[in-house]
Amino acid sequence: MATRFVTGPRAGTPDVGAVSRRAFLGGAAALGAVPLLAACGGGGSAGGGGNAKELVFWNFYGPTDKPSAQSDWFVNMVKEWNADNEVKVKLHYLPTAEYITGTPLQTAFSAGEGPDIFLISPGDFLRYSNANVLQDLTPHLRPDAIADYVDGVLDTRKVNGKIYGLPMEIEPLALYYGIDAFEKAGLSEGDIPTTWDQLLNVAEKLTDKDRFGLLFETIPGYYQNFTWYPFMWMGGSSAVPADGLAGFDSPGAIAALDLWQKTIRAGIAPKKPRGDGAGNVVANLVSGSVAIQQTGTWALADLQQQAKDFKYGVFKLPTPQGGTYTTDMGGWAFVANAKGKNPEAAAKFIAWALGSMDAGSVERGRQWSTVVKTTVPPRKSVQKAAEEKGAFQDKAFATFIKDVAPGGRPEPRYPPEVYKAVSDAIQACQLGSTAPATAAADAAAKIDAFLKTYKGAPIL
Repeated sequence: MATRFVTGPRAGTPDVGAVSRRAFLGGAAALGAVPLLAACGGGGSAGGGGNAKELVFWNFYGPTDKPSAQSDWFVNMVKEWNADNEVKVKLHYLPTAEYITGTPLQTAFSAGEGPDIFLISPGDFLRYSNANVLQDLTPHLRPDAIADYVDGVLDTRKVNGKIYGLPMEIEPLALYYGIDAFEKAGLSEGDIPTTWDQLLNVAEKLTDKDRFGLLFETIPGYYQNFTWYPFMWMGGSSAVPADGLAGFDSPGAIAALDLWQKTIRAGIAPKKPRGDGAGNVVANLVSGSVAIQQTGTWALADLQQQAKDFKYGVFKLPTPQGGTYTTDMGGWAFVANAKGKNPEAAAKFIAWALGSMDAGSVERGRQWSTVVKTTVPPRKSVQKAAEEKGAFQDKAFATFIKDVAPGGRPEPRYPPEVYKAVSDAIQACQLGSTAPATAAADAAAKIDAFLKTYKGAPIL
């Protein structure tokens, strides 16, 4: 019953991966320029395995000065742990943009001061896995708890069968639209686009002197790649196919680059989103600056909490001619520093927080996914508990559960070199004048050259 919400990797598609506050999915630094030369936690031994009594948990949720349900969730989780355990956890907050598109996390590890516990998405998993930074969580997880995760969700958090991260959420992407904007343009639900050509046509009708018809992310980073991948997949392309050779120089990738380029050239999409990016629904859709916006499930909670009276709808991503519908399934995970001050205690905390079959862990997951935030729960027991509470009765949330998520693929885990080649191609087409075929060929050459020397964990 509850497992219907998410599908596993699609047959014949080698890019397998499984974001995030405001659709920020991706990872701790956009360009991957900072190598992980060291990995010990602050004050810990370089070899790890210490017995420190306080663990530092870096995150971008809390505690914050401004009241926030998501911040409170983190604070209360840590407070509950600290009340019953000798080894304490201390939260260290970093602003979202600083954590995700900045370099503090990588810089800390390079200086031998990496946090004991931190958040990463599949998009940045290999950076830390290949640097031997991540602690094996498997010994602290019961077999029934591992089986409780939805099929495919743990795949990109595993290496050689061992689990190195526990996801706290699954966040598929869709398109949100403003109902008032549609009505003003003489459009209705019957005009919701199902193809790329229809999307461009509708966006043109919605564009006027005060508003753009459509918004895709234009800020380079892991999040932009995350939001672009579904368009590549729907055309049958992948950045790293199963045969190990670059598949980016192919019709599907070229068509996806072309689509995003057309939206800017036609003047129906902005070159720069408002607020902190195209994952911010309040700054963009609610403000009236755009009529349709691509973002994820987290925007449902943002709308409920910050724009309760705004009238909107949700629909799944349109498909290209002959293409198969696909969306990207993001989600952050808790991970532990294998060379931190007390890796075993850090792993134990993560298993307790997110991966226990105890009622408290299940309820904690339900609260996160359907009360303080809106995501698809990554665990079957949490999905069941949420459904019993009527969490998915909201029309927009139900659209994500019934229509959007079933066609999803987990976010791929690519090394920084692959991510950067794709990012450069998107930017060259979207905001530059490079022909999509040229950008795709350039990126494919870089990816192919890198793959010939790559020796890390499997690229999924």
